[in-house]
Amino acid sequence: MTRALTASLAAALIAAAGIAFVVASPQRPAARAVAVIGPASAEESGAPIYYQDPDGKASYSLVPRKTPDGRDYRPVPAGADISFDDEQAAAPPTATTAGGERKIKYYRNPMGLPDTSPTPKKDSMGMDYIPVYEGEDSEDGSVKLSPGKIQRTGVKSEPAARRVIRTIVRAPGTIALDERRISVIAMRSESFILKVADVTTGSHVAKGQPLMEVYSPSVSSAAAEYLATITSKTTAGDVQYGRGSRQRLMNLDVPESAIAAIENSRTVPTSIAWTSPRDGIVLERNAIEGMRVQPGGVLFRIADHSMVWALIDVAERDLGMIAKGQPVTVKARSFPGREFTGKVQVIYPEINKETRTARVRIELQNPDLILLHDMYVDAGIDTGSGEAALTVPESAVMDTGSRQAVFVDRGQGRLEPREVKLGNRGGGFVEVRDGLAEGDAVVVSANFLIDAESNLKAALKGFAEGAQQ
Repeated sequence: MTRALTASLAAALIAAAGIAFVVASPQRPAARAVAVIGPASAEESGAPIYYQDPDGKASYSLVPRKTPDGRDYRPVPAGADISFDDEQAAAPPTATTAGGERKIKYYRNPMGLPDTSPTPKKDSMGMDYIPVYEGEDSEDGSVKLSPGKIQRTGVKSEPAARRVIRTIVRAPGTIALDERRISVIAMRSESFILKVADVTTGSHVAKGQPLMEVYSPSVSSAAAEYLATITSKTTAGDVQYGRGSRQRLMNLDVPESAIAAIENSRTVPTSIAWTSPRDGIVLERNAIEGMRVQPGGVLFRIADHSMVWALIDVAERDLGMIAKGQPVTVKARSFPGREFTGKVQVIYPEINKETRTARVRIELQNPDLILLHDMYVDAGIDTGSGEAALTVPESAVMDTGSRQAVFVDRGQGRLEPREVKLGNRGGGFVEVRDGLAEGDAVVVSANFLIDAESNLKAALKGFAEGAQQ
């Protein structure tokens, strides 16, 4: 035959072995004829079908060849060639058991294609179809792999064990003011602003710091009445007489410092110095010198930022894992590397219909006042219960969306697919609530290759049953 036919035959044999074939064509002084040996005759005579690099490298030749250092390439006979399925190569078609010869059910394509035949045949490349014996295609859906295939695909198993799963629910949120730490300064009677202190929006004020001077006819009248009561010779010694007049000043929201000044000076002031009721940031300033203020008019709004809220939007699917008192770690996007800790205080009883999220409130200490209103943050809520549960690595689970399954290693290369019910996830592990027992070995790597093998065998089995009907 021609050299082209020889090369085609060798390429077909090496493609069946699943290895790369590199043909070396060194120049020789004189061309010589190469005898083409078929697989059957080569196996009977023991003649080599190709030559391989003596160091086992992926370098092959159809004719004898030497390495650059003068060593001969190693001849490879048909019996030593690598098989596509070492399990089939190890078992000859006439293998027998204690009860006699095994019955061949059908023949499958040697390249793994979904093509079977009830009788022996060859494929388009001249390769023999591989016989499948009774008992090799399991009825329980399990997959059997040879030791060689397990080693090549990297199949590894790990027993199911009890572990404590720490599941962290991560969700975004924003900083909000503590509603209990906001004060509004408003007049309770008709008043006039005489002077405003050098305080603007964004200024930090301390409790008792003067904000403005106010003249109010009602406050002046109440102050005169109180002063007359406590200075009268008749009622000065009786505390009960002055209590009502003092309460009237308090009802007009006159600062305690202003009332104490009236008691000490024994005079009615023209204006009252209005002070800040708390430490905080001025969020709003509406006071203007000379303006007239009606009762209820807001002049200042002051908020304390030493304690703030983090309002976290948790996805509806994670809401069942959230409970009050769970520890939370909050990170502000404006301060990478800085963490704030708190606990879940309130789970709001409503779902946002547009985003399908629930709002969770966490209280955070803010001593440096760096967390500002409406600042974006990311929260991690630790939902772990602290109790050990039966778990397997996440890589062991094959999730189709509606069903979850694992491969249980039953030994001797037999792997059984088993449906499981899952629970919480965390730390690279997933809780198994049903389908496994403690100590069951599950496959943790090459699952999808095994799944492809099981799907292929199921397809071949269907083809074989159709061919026998």
